Amino acid sequence: MTTTVLIVDDSKLARIVIGKAVSSLQPGWTRVEAGNADEAITVIDARPVDVVILDYNMPGRDGIALAEELRARFPAMPIALATANVQDEIVARARSADVTFVVKPVTEEGIRGFVSGAALRLRLPQP
Repeated sequence: MTTTVLIVDDSKLARIVIGKAVSSLQPGWTRVEAGNADEAITVIDARPVDVVILDYNMPGRDGIALAEELRARFPAMPIALATANVQDEIVARARSADVTFVVKPVTEEGIRGFVSGAALRLRLPQP
């Protein structure tokens, strides 16, 4: 079974950078992309997605609002919030939504812990 990671960011460049970092760590994962929360929901409704990496600042709903919606639908899904906005309130909201915080600009080293943890979590039997 292949693992699918959804990268949600309104910046195409950011999606490329995050995608390259993920691919270098997990070359077998399939990447799909969305430019905002509504597009992300459309992708998730159309195909199985195993892991999500979200931007915080996007048109429409922000990344945490999307993460909260996804967490309600998929309680065990690994979700990361990738943002340069490191305000305490944003970090606290991410943690309360059970979302891993990844600082932008995303690097392979910066996202390694999340990707490794997600891969491990996906191998475990789901309740």
